[in-house]
Amino acid sequence: MKLSCLLIWAGTLFLNPVTAECNTVSQTVTCEESGKNLSNIPTNLFQNITKLSLKNNEITLKDSDKEILQSFINLIELYLNENMISVLYNNSFCNLTKLITLDISNNHISMVHKAAFAGLNQLSVLNLSYNRITQLDSDVFASLRSLTVLNLQYNFLKYFHIKSPFKLTKIVLTGNPWTCSCDLFDLQMWLTASSVIMENENSTTCILPNTEEKFPIKTAAIPSADCKTEASSLEDDIITSTSAVKLKSSALVTALTTSNTTGNNGTRAELPLVGKSWTFLVGVLGFVLGTTLLILTAIKCPTWCSYLISYSHHRLEENDSEMFEQEFSADTSSSPTVSNDEDLTVIFEKNHAFVPEEDGFIEDKYIDLTLTEES
Repeated sequence: MKLSCLLIWAGTLFLNPVTAECNTVSQTVTCEESGKNLSNIPTNLFQNITKLSLKNNEITLKDSDKEILQSFINLIELYLNENMISVLYNNSFCNLTKLITLDISNNHISMVHKAAFAGLNQLSVLNLSYNRITQLDSDVFASLRSLTVLNLQYNFLKYFHIKSPFKLTKIVLTGNPWTCSCDLFDLQMWLTASSVIMENENSTTCILPNTEEKFPIKTAAIPSADCKTEASSLEDDIITSTSAVKLKSSALVTALTTSNTTGNNGTRAELPLVGKSWTFLVGVLGFVLGTTLLILTAIKCPTWCSYLISYSHHRLEENDSEMFEQEFSADTSSSPTVSNDEDLTVIFEKNHAFVPEEDGFIEDKYIDLTLTEES
């Protein structure tokens, strides 16, 4: 009997090693006594569990781990502390809509993406302590509408910009190398104006630049005037750079448009707002070219028509000119001889009757001198 029970127990361990490493009590699964053996989240866990503890393992939260987590839609508490997580990517816990407590402390997290906690609408407690976070924006927590407790102690944060409104009741910030500068001013103002409780308030200090003096971040003397001056100068730089970009994009359009005036008051006409400058430029060029072509056609059309109608001659060629000279000399030689100067004069006048000035065109290839003599 004992031998059969022992065989059954050994078979269970062999066929289902993951379950053997985890303890299941009701809807709670604990896999934290495995001695850092788990590098992946177990795949054969019950999907209706409400609490999952994977403490003290080597889980890195890979894509396969995130897919497994998405199947635990009823999960309320998740403990991933003391693992090997280094980066929290977008949508790491997107399907855990009922999750209230998330503990990912004591990892190697150095970067938290903006949408890492997307979908955690019911999350109330978030523990990110004892990690390596150097920079964190409040937009990371924008989707956590129900967040009340935030633990950021013992990271590498020097500043923390508060952009989105927080409804926290408790925050832990001690153990970070905060710097007493303008970067910490908005956090200080938020701590003073809100009703949030900062745990270990007296030990949560910042270091004054160029000194070793430490002051509580809530009461440190940060010159607000200097911070406003820096902020205004930064805004001016942004506005200046934006204006420069706009001027560069509209310079070409402005160069092509004329300074039109309206009425007699000499006021300039407003330029149309252009969404795409290159499209507007092509339109302007097309309009200018089309208008120029129409004007040129209207001016030159009558002249071209008259040329076309009157064009019934052809230019006198070199061969035609030689033929004309031969025929003229033949007619002259065939004319009757004269005996006196008077008859010669008459013949010369007949041969050189008035002909209109040569314009380079003739109607016939030769001139009939016989008609001239008869006339």
